[in-house]
Order: sequence, then structure tokens, then C-alpha cells
Amino acid sequence: MSNFSDRGVKQSIDWKLVISYLLLILIGWVNIYASVHSSEPASIFDFSVRSGKQFVWILTALALAALILFALNPRFWESASLPLYLFVLVLLVVVIFVSEDVKGSHSWFELGPVKFQPAEISKITTSLLLAYLMSQTNFKVTRLKDFLMTAMIIGVPMLAILAESETGSALVYVGFLFVMYREGLSGWWLVSIIMAVILFILTLTVSPYVSLLVLLGLLIVISLVSSGRIGATGWINIGAFLLLCLLPWVMGKTIKEGSFMAGVKPLYIILGICVVAFGFMLFKGYKERKRYLTMGALGLVAGIALTFSTEFIFNNILQDHQRKRIEVLLGMKEDPTGVGYNVNQSMIAIGSGGFKGKGFLGGTQTTFGFVPEQSTDFIFCTVGEEWGFLGCLVVIFLYVFMIWRIVVDAEKSREAFTRIYGYCVASCIFMHLFINIGMTIGLMPVIGIPLPLLSYGGSSLWAFTILIFIFIALYRQEKKYY
Repeated sequence: MSNFSDRGVKQSIDWKLVISYLLLILIGWVNIYASVHSSEPASIFDFSVRSGKQFVWILTALALAALILFALNPRFWESASLPLYLFVLVLLVVVIFVSEDVKGSHSWFELGPVKFQPAEISKITTSLLLAYLMSQTNFKVTRLKDFLMTAMIIGVPMLAILAESETGSALVYVGFLFVMYREGLSGWWLVSIIMAVILFILTLTVSPYVSLLVLLGLLIVISLVSSGRIGATGWINIGAFLLLCLLPWVMGKTIKEGSFMAGVKPLYIILGICVVAFGFMLFKGYKERKRYLTMGALGLVAGIALTFSTEFIFNNILQDHQRKRIEVLLGMKEDPTGVGYNVNQSMIAIGSGGFKGKGFLGGTQTTFGFVPEQSTDFIFCTVGEEWGFLGCLVVIFLYVFMIWRIVVDAEKSREAFTRIYGYCVASCIFMHLFINIGMTIGLMPVIGIPLPLLSYGGSSLWAFTILIFIFIALYRQEKKYY
């Protein structure tokens, strides 16, 4: 019996994954202390400052990890996935009405001195229910009914979080598309999302004409790749596209003021061409049973709808602070002392760190508090200033290593539930990492999202600890019987 127990602890737990987790929370704790350090510093264990409070959160998180690994039956998570999902969904809705406004967001429960954000926990319950649904033997993500069920599980909490004005947390749910792709969803869904972002940006920064031109160009490329040959029709499409690229210039040179064509804009012409192309693609796709043409026609309609609704979405749906952040990010406006202040100071801090950094507690931007929210959303700039490029590289490597270990373990798993849940965990960590670091170096708008395990905060640390150690426990359960 003792041999089985030793084997269970030493060989069934992925200790490399556990060590990467421990190193990240240790690095986070040290940098939280650096971010609140001043000319009269307190001890790192002082409970009146954030580093001391984070130490308490770390101890409780480790206790949670031990509880999940050694006390709870891993099978519990699969059977309880639906009740947990529904319970957290209720919390997501209730918090909108009972919480106070915190920087435009209604997403925090306050229980005495403890603040709790259900959006952090919802990533866990969504991952569990997704794993439960997608691991059923008769599930196929390409089947419409199953696809809609999956979309609903992801979409409902995502909409609730958007209603709380937590855009960053809602964006994390986009990462679940990677899970669906692993389980058989077409890669064109990922391409479609990327294309939607490109069209949105082009419409805002250039013009709707350019957006539709890019959309038509992409559809031509997809059509040529899918058909496997260019042919006469392909050459005609390429020629027509090149002419459309020159259309505004040609019209500007040839059409005189006061003429019949003077009131016709290039946008109207390309819109008419898009309508004709839609009808042609839909008809030919149906007649010749070419699915890529039918999907292309639907994609064309979706692209046109997005292009002409971008201005409405930007001006009427996005909040004022979100609009300003996007305008600064895309270079539409300069506001280094307003909404662009955080990012500007963050990039100064990271850039001033150089290759090796200024040393622990040696960062001027950090010590004098130039960067707001430096212990939470902008913790990465503390790493950049005090530990330099090498420190940033180490942190990013640890995250990449953690994601890689989770994916490797997930692929080794013999149970679909463990595999799918593992991919959900990896996707959540990746999205947080991508958005947060992109935000601190000016590649993403400031949308308020913590860096996993590094940022200050109990609910975030607990959530990621539970998220990761449920997977470790599930994988350990399988390894016991190898």
C-alpha cells in the first residue's frame, strides 16, 4: 500500500508544472513588494501593505491546491460541472445589481475586508462544463446542435461579464475557440475572428472602402486556394480586384464636378459589386455543391454588416473610456497625460530597464509610483524595469513552459474530459498573458486584466490556482493506474 502511495505522489504529479506555478507566484510576490516599495519601505511580510496581504493569499492558495490534489475526488469536478456553472452564472448576474461602481465596472462582491470577483471563477466553471459536454461520446463540434450548445456555454457568461463592463475578462472567452479547434472545429472560425478585427480597425482608421476591398481580396484568395487552381474565372477575379484598387484614383482623375457620376462614391460601387458577388457565390455554391463558396457568400454578408456597423458600435455601444483607449492605441489621437498615461509610463519603465534591469528595488518608475495599478494590471512593467529584458524573458518562458506542459499532459491523457479541460486551462492562461503583456507594451488597449499568478489579488490567485490544480489532479488520477 505504501509503494502505491509513493508512486502516486512522486510519479503521478507533474512536478515540472507545479514548480513553474510556484516560481511564478514567488516572482509575483517579490515584484508586488517592489511595486509598493517607497523611500520608507515596510517589510515584505507587513500585512498593512499589499505584499503582506499577497503572502496570506499565497498561503491560502497553496492550501487550496493541496485540498484539490489530496482531499477531493477528481471525479467530483465532472459530476458537479453543471451545478457549479449555473451557480456562478447567477453570481455573474446578481453582482451587476448589488455591487458598487468601481472605475465603471460592476463586478465585485464585498464581504467585509474581502473582495470577490465572480468573473474570475467563471473561467473555471465554463471550462469544466465545456469539458463535460465535449467529452460525451456522441458529441461533434461540427454538428449544428452541438456547436450551438458549446457557443451558448461560452457566450452566456461572456455576455454577463460584458454587462459588468469587464471587457478584458470577457475577451478571455475568445480563447475557448482554440479548444473547439482542437476538437474538430474548422480553422476558418479563427480566421474569421482575426478578419473581423482587421475590418473593424481598417474601417475606423482608413475607410469602409478599404475594408470591403480587403474583404473581397481575402475571399478571392480563399476561393483560389479552395479550388486548387486559378483558371479563367480566377484571373478575371484578380484583374477586377486590381482595378478596384485603382478605382478611387481613376474616378478622381476622370469624373468632373457637376457631371452625373460626381455624386457616386467608390464605396457605392464596391458595395454593388459585393452584392453581385454574394448572389453569384451563393448560386454557384448551391448548384455545384461547393461549400466554400456558400460559406464565402455568408462571410461576405457578415463582413459588409460589420463594416457598416463599426461606427455605430464604436460610438454607441463602447463606453467613453473604451473609445478613448482604442483611439490612443490605433494612433487616432494622442493623449499621453490622459487615457494614454498608464501605457506611456509602463513603456518608459520597461524600456528604462534595458538588458539586465536596474536591480531589485532600484526602479525609479516603480519606487515613485509613476505607473498606476502597478501591482495589479501593470505588474509586468515592474519586472521589465527592475529585472530588464532578461527578467521579462524568464517570466515569459515560465508561462510558455507552463502552457506547454499542460498541453503535453492533456494530449497524453486517455480521458477526453481531462484532455479538453487541459486545453481550456491552457487557453485561459494564454489569453491573459497575451492581453496583459500586450497592454503593458502598447499593443493592446488598456482593458484591465491581471497577469496570472503575478498580479496582486486574492480572487485572481485563487481562481488560477483552482483552475490549474484541478487539471493536475485529473491528470494525477489517470497516472495512478498507468
